[in-house]
Amino acid sequence: MKRTLAIVLAATLPLGACSWGIRLDSGGQKVHTAWNGDVNGCVDKGRVTVSVLDHVGPMNRNDLKVRDELEVMARNEAADLGADTIKPLGDPRDGEQSFSAFHCGRTVANGAAPRTRIEQRDANGTTTQTYPIKD
Repeated sequence: MKRTLAIVLAATLPLGACSWGIRLDSGGQKVHTAWNGDVNGCVDKGRVTVSVLDHVGPMNRNDLKVRDELEVMARNEAADLGADTIKPLGDPRDGEQSFSAFHCGRTVANGAAPRTRIEQRDANGTTTQTYPIKD
């Protein structure tokens, strides 16, 4: 029994590592998410569909983590299209989500100024990125 468990863990743990390296790149940092769907006055740049693992073996991954990774990937991809704003086209399904990409120019969708990213390093050198709720 212990050997079977060890084999299952050895086979599934590398799969969980596939999405751990998802980071917001320099282009994605300039892309905002229009959560309220307001993209009036913006130019449609296309559609972005991204996917991550939503389960590892028989275990489901944390839904919030999956959604966060999907948004980060969509922002990175939208930057390659020349977009500065994305809008989700629905909720994630089976680890996949589609977004519309827009170029809104100097105005940011939702009518708000972009939030400032704060980076902090812990004692181990791990970087944590946070965004304030209010500026």
